[in-house]
Amino acid sequence: MRIAVPNKGRLHEPTIDLLERAGLHLENGADRKLYADTVDPDVTVLFARAADIPEYVADGAADLGITGFDQVQEARVDNVSELLDLEFGRCRLVLAAPEDGDIDGVEDLAGKTVATEFPTITADFFADTGVEPDIVEVSGATELTPHVEMADAIVDITSTGTTLKMNRLAVVEEVLSSSVRLFGRDDVLDDPKVGEVRTALSSVKSAEGKRYLMMNVPRDRLEDVRDVIPGLGGPTIMDIADDEEDGAMVAVHAVVNERDVFETITEVKGAGASDILVTEIERLVE
Repeated sequence: MRIAVPNKGRLHEPTIDLLERAGLHLENGADRKLYADTVDPDVTVLFARAADIPEYVADGAADLGITGFDQVQEARVDNVSELLDLEFGRCRLVLAAPEDGDIDGVEDLAGKTVATEFPTITADFFADTGVEPDIVEVSGATELTPHVEMADAIVDITSTGTTLKMNRLAVVEEVLSSSVRLFGRDDVLDDPKVGEVRTALSSVKSAEGKRYLMMNVPRDRLEDVRDVIPGLGGPTIMDIADDEEDGAMVAVHAVVNERDVFETITEVKGAGASDILVTEIERLVE
């Protein structure tokens, strides 16, 4: 099973970190290499340009790919399917024009020029609107093109909007919302190893922002404690071994959102819980 991942840029480190946390530890590192073995002898990681990864998967060089949704849409490959939203690398592809110009809406671009590194997505966007501008593909510095009279507007990636503001560009309309996704070639989706990889990555994402809460509770206060625990599916109740009072105490375990931990501890302690322990969760298989 070959997984293609970004070889550099803003998506590289978060992707490698996710693989490591999912248990797919890279055996020979990720720096300046074309591929790396993992602790799983059946899984190899390939390093490629983020924009090339959809083609790697579609053409069979890789079986799975991790890259931005925008890159998959731009490649327009028809034999790959999305398996999981990995929920990082969030950005927007937007239509933007000079702040002091006369472009206020999409309709104002009829017969004008739009520069972009995403000609396929841009063409699809304008086809849906019925407006027909001249789309010019550029390979970088897209934000400069309106200021050097190469284009009347641009379609470009933005995360915070800071670069657009620095270049005195205003968003006219959002074209596409993107994040990093796991996707696979259609003819391998039934492979058990694909399911294993998807589950491993999903378990890491499910554990993010969660904490494991453990405590001892008097049996006669159990309902009071249960009522204040915002657990996933309710808490787990277990008898405590060697309880001198013949089962007077039980152990209560629950998964709670990290943002609820402070309030929950206060409430369960007030309800009679003791010996409260909070730990991080590395993976959560739902």
